[in-house]
Amino acid sequence: MSEDIKTAVEGIAVAFEEFKATNDARLAEIEKKGSSDPLVDEKLKNIEADLDRFEDINQKLTLAQEQTKSMEEKLESMETMLKRPEAGLDTKSDDMEMKLFDKWMRHGEKGMDVEEVKALTVSDDSQAGFLAPPEYVNELIKTITEISPMRQIARVRSTTQKSVQMPSRTATFSAQWVTETGTRSETTGYTTQLEEIPTHEHYALVDISSAMLEDSVFNLEAEMNSEFATQFAKNEGNAFVAGSAVGRPEGVTTNSSVGTTNSGSGTALTGDGLIGLVHDIKTEYGANGTFIFNRSTLADIRKLKDGNGQYIFQAGMMLTAGVPNTILGYPYVEMPDMPDVASSAKPVAFGDFNRGYMIVDRVALSILRDPFTQATSGNVRYVARARVGGQVILAEALRTQTISA
Repeated sequence: MSEDIKTAVEGIAVAFEEFKATNDARLAEIEKKGSSDPLVDEKLKNIEADLDRFEDINQKLTLAQEQTKSMEEKLESMETMLKRPEAGLDTKSDDMEMKLFDKWMRHGEKGMDVEEVKALTVSDDSQAGFLAPPEYVNELIKTITEISPMRQIARVRSTTQKSVQMPSRTATFSAQWVTETGTRSETTGYTTQLEEIPTHEHYALVDISSAMLEDSVFNLEAEMNSEFATQFAKNEGNAFVAGSAVGRPEGVTTNSSVGTTNSGSGTALTGDGLIGLVHDIKTEYGANGTFIFNRSTLADIRKLKDGNGQYIFQAGMMLTAGVPNTILGYPYVEMPDMPDVASSAKPVAFGDFNRGYMIVDRVALSILRDPFTQATSGNVRYVARARVGGQVILAEALRTQTISA
């Protein structure tokens, strides 16, 4: 562990102890005088700022734990699919394809001979353009995964089709007691149905100056990868939380089958409400449970206590046991797109997201090079078009908290 991380981890523990003492003093002041001391409020605000500063490192450590088991499997699965002959991808010429793709990105078809253009894979969509090489797509999805918090806790799979079908269990056999000579009557049967998870198209625009494209030192691939990944990750992140499932992925908070637990207050979160949320989900899912909420909500949760007067937020023991900060003993992941605490909102979700939510990437990324739209500004515009799906696949594995009495 680096010295910077050690310092940050120690800082979290010290800052939270100071936070608890200051907040307790604030609560005692309110109980005694009906209002808090402005100086104490200001001190608490400064401590919270310190905790927020350390939170970025805590999230990196939390997500590293969450994805340790699945990250390599996801990437290996995607790479395997990309190399299948039926995917129409020639893995023997990856390097050459990348070189030709880079040449086309910089100079367009006019800078290439006929055979070089033929070597590129034409997109099968109506907007034309070319399909990015598998190596490029692989790296782009890897970068998106590193940015997107939902991808690091949900189940992710790849497909070459516009949708995937998943078996969904609708009923199970029910065991019955019977005597040695008793009649064994028919029980409720095990039934399944296929549930389709469609992929939805979204696009991103990047403008690159012609001067930079002419500079051979300029790393065009890295620049495009970073910009496209950031745009796609932000766009899909919102959909994974609150998507309508119409023309975009379905959100965790918008799926009507995902249960909810009231907070116990019409305007705020409560310690008892969050405890109820944890206990309202089945044990098999709670065992691998993770909280998701935004940073503003985290600030509210830090102040909450249980019925014994203990803070439900606990600073982690990352130096000694590799355990990040927790809420009621469970890890949490920040999701910027989760709503703020407000009446009737659902600012918190909890459960086993790996079993409850699936993300599907279509392994095909088309890029259109447009040298005309921004020509007067000295730029070349690139339009990347990708397809991604997201859907709740096991509603009982997830649960939300609604701000309601």
